Amino acid sequence: MFRHQGKNRTFRHNLRLASNLSLIAGIVNSVGVLAIGTLTTNVTGHFAYFAEEFITEKYTKAVPFILYILFFFLGAFVSNFIIEMAAIRKKKYLHTTPMLLELFLLVFVGFWNYWGFTDTTDTNQIAYVLLFSMGLQNALVTKISQSTVRTTHLTGLFTDLGIEISQLFFYRNHPNAIKLKKNIFLKLSIVFFFFTGCISGTLLFYEIGLKTLLVAAILITIALTIDNLIFYYNFTLRKLRRKTSVK
Repeated sequence: MFRHQGKNRTFRHNLRLASNLSLIAGIVNSVGVLAIGTLTTNVTGHFAYFAEEFITEKYTKAVPFILYILFFFLGAFVSNFIIEMAAIRKKKYLHTTPMLLELFLLVFVGFWNYWGFTDTTDTNQIAYVLLFSMGLQNALVTKISQSTVRTTHLTGLFTDLGIEISQLFFYRNHPNAIKLKKNIFLKLSIVFFFFTGCISGTLLFYEIGLKTLLVAAILITIALTIDNLIFYYNFTLRKLRRKTSVK
């Protein structure tokens, strides 16, 4: 799911990646809106809010919106910087550090009240951390899937879906029709799991509040664990086959 890149990456790898991380993004999205009334998985709306406050000369209120955008950008920057550094050093696990950092940040916000903070006075700080973590995730997914998968927001996704579904009317018998159908299924899967994350995140938030983010952290842990198990299983299988063929 995480390790395969380039030609070694298959539709199944992208589907696993999309379903897992869009579910996590959906949870974070609902928690951000319910806990602090702020979009924490994308920055599109923050540009409009910034413009409104800036034009009405409410500069103090405008600053946080610029910082929202900046922290999402910094998350994407840091994520790709770590991946590129790992690639230069020929590390096998390019994805591990960004994912573990995201996991840590979600756990940190999940226990926010235990650090002596309050939800009412530190809403901007919560937004900064969550936007940074979603920037991390979005850049990682985009890099690994070569821009095939995006999991933190749906605007561009629905645009692509509209284009590709309309193409089905014209390219049903085209050689690329199978690829087109796979792309549509992948995008519909992202929408489904993001929506599922939003619903489950909302239900959990009304029960456990910010601790809902711990569920997202657990899902990251499960995804990393399963990815490692599959990798070592296939590695061991190949090793045994080589030994058998040598005999």
